Amino acid sequence: MSEATLLLDVQATLGEGPIWDTRDNVLWWIDINECRLHRFDPSTGNNETFDIGQRIGTVVPRASGGLMLAVQHGFAAYEPATRKLEIVADPEAHLPQNRFNDGKCDPAGRFWAGTLELVEENMKAGSLYCLYPDGRVERRVPDVGISNGIVWTSDKKTMYFIDSPTRRVDAFDYDHETGEISNRRTAITLPEGMGYPDGMSIDSEDKLWVALWAGWGVARFDPISGKLLEKIDVQASQVTACAFGGPELKDLYITTARRDLEGEALKNQPHAGGLFHCRVNVAGVPSNAYSG
Repeated sequence: MSEATLLLDVQATLGEGPIWDTRDNVLWWIDINECRLHRFDPSTGNNETFDIGQRIGTVVPRASGGLMLAVQHGFAAYEPATRKLEIVADPEAHLPQNRFNDGKCDPAGRFWAGTLELVEENMKAGSLYCLYPDGRVERRVPDVGISNGIVWTSDKKTMYFIDSPTRRVDAFDYDHETGEISNRRTAITLPEGMGYPDGMSIDSEDKLWVALWAGWGVARFDPISGKLLEKIDVQASQVTACAFGGPELKDLYITTARRDLEGEALKNQPHAGGLFHCRVNVAGVPSNAYSG
């Protein structure tokens, strides 16, 4: 059992989406409800903030330069230097009650991200989409409640995906060449009292690190057996996501939220919404960039 330490006491409303950018050795992360993108440089401790102007669900590097985002109104290209945001595809323009949430790029450079209902009442309102490098968008998983963590195994044959209300991590057979997925099945079911699975990362041993909303930590699971291997405690109940970073990819960065915390609950979690860190014994894997 390990415990994460507080890096930034930023009190984010809904901190999310950390990802390590190997180009500059910095961590990008977001505050969804405040429409903010953050760039944290561990070498200086500086945290730069970018106002996106709409809710932002996730961020990934773009191979041709800059970043790609999933924002409230679709997939977007973003250039931090000029702060220019350009929507490239909006597959749910007909669903103004929805927004994009978590997502990542697969090993072939496709950008996957899913949606949810803003009020989070209809647990079949969202979908998981795939943005191809040529700009095509395809819906891959319908009837999603709260689309969250997504990762791929080192052999490029399995994709893991979290729809948080199900309290499961599901596995799909994944075709690296085409991006097709099939054979959905349950890999992990969270034990009672552990909260809900949120964001997720995968390590170099193909084990899953799952952020626990209402679970006070990050859990490492073996997705083949479904067994819990270890847990990192975090001094915030609403743990949202995690990402490996640093020169050895053994620094685990953890985002949290303070949304919905009031009164005594908030008093007991003064650092909720902070960015946390824990040094771990197993390395992560480099993040994939969007190749379009």
